[in-house]
Amino acid sequence: MRESGDIVLVVGGGGREHAVIHALSKSPEIAEIHCAPGNGGIAELATCHPKVAATDLDAQVELALKLDCDLVVVTPDDPLALGLVDRLSEVGIRAFGPTAAAAKLESSKVFAKELMRRLNIPTADARICSDIQEAISCLPSCTYPLVIKADGLAQGKGVLICQDYDEAKTAVNNIMEARVFGAAGESILLEEYLTGPEVTVLCFCDGSNLVALPTSRDHKRIGDGDTGLNTGGMGAFAPVAEIDDNLLREIINTIFLPVIREMSRLGTPFQGILYGGLMLTKKGPYVIEFNARFGDPEAQSILPLVKSDLYTLMKACLDGELDRLRLQCSDEFSCVVMMASKGYPGKYQTGFEITGLDDVEQAYVYHSGTKREANKFLTAGGRVLGVSAQGKTLDEAIDKAYLELGKIYFEDCVYRRDIGKT
Repeated sequence: MRESGDIVLVVGGGGREHAVIHALSKSPEIAEIHCAPGNGGIAELATCHPKVAATDLDAQVELALKLDCDLVVVTPDDPLALGLVDRLSEVGIRAFGPTAAAAKLESSKVFAKELMRRLNIPTADARICSDIQEAISCLPSCTYPLVIKADGLAQGKGVLICQDYDEAKTAVNNIMEARVFGAAGESILLEEYLTGPEVTVLCFCDGSNLVALPTSRDHKRIGDGDTGLNTGGMGAFAPVAEIDDNLLREIINTIFLPVIREMSRLGTPFQGILYGGLMLTKKGPYVIEFNARFGDPEAQSILPLVKSDLYTLMKACLDGELDRLRLQCSDEFSCVVMMASKGYPGKYQTGFEITGLDDVEQAYVYHSGTKREANKFLTAGGRVLGVSAQGKTLDEAIDKAYLELGKIYFEDCVYRRDIGKT
């Protein structure tokens, strides 16, 4: 650490990045935090660089060199898959996040499925198809509902649940012929439909060791009662009551540890955050997906519970020293409710003034899609704000979040009223 403190750059500009920066801002080791591109709310905690896109690898590397960064935190999926961590390493800059090869756990569903099969990790049965005719010929023998997944990254939209053959055939044509998800649809998975409550398990990984964060559950559908279109997430809570210490230990030992050991064996050790999206089936926990970064909005519910220095944890991942640390967390519960623009996840308008932020007292407001003009916050995205509150019980955290959310207003605001209750 330099005498004046470290300089950290966080890549991205959403609520997840705001949550990471809010946690990093508490570290006594950090003197400066920068964010590229950032957003209106993040600008209150960090110096933002709005002209530097998260996926502009050349510009991100140039900025990190210019700032003489001690650490760059890469949280969005696209720059991870594109190899930003690799690029930074090539010029001698430490970066928190997996390499492109390790991030294939998220960026290629085919890679992840084949790895899980080799390791006998519980996951849905699936057929992997790289030819459209092959895929269509498989459909009559499939059991419905059927889950169809594009192999690559598709901004969270590449998973479709099809109720019958006709829906499935349309989905296959859209993905593999019309290429609605671009190159992400070169291969697909025809996957068994699993049922049961979902849970997110996040672990810090240093390539050999793991430290699990509090469990969480997000709500992906736009409407109350889990209805309507899938979104990036309309809210989340932590921890999840169904996951006790014994079950979490089982999940770590049967899913996470085998995966990171295999990644190391392959010569692509995983360092960063490994996200397991799990379903608690009647047969036990099954893996739905892996992600290679913090979830959004899960981070906004989990990170407020972490008492340990986030910067120390990140550096331990890079130094292979997680086994020397003990994660300290609050015993409280946490809930975040997202406020979105009407029309999201489809078309929506932006530029509406946000009022009432200064009246919030018992919650922290994370900015997902905002900008600041003339000392006013304006809406600038589909998901706009995340109102995060904590309490001694889950009900208390939920009640606080909704009470404080009620003080905030912008035109065409929508939000779910059942976060943490379904």
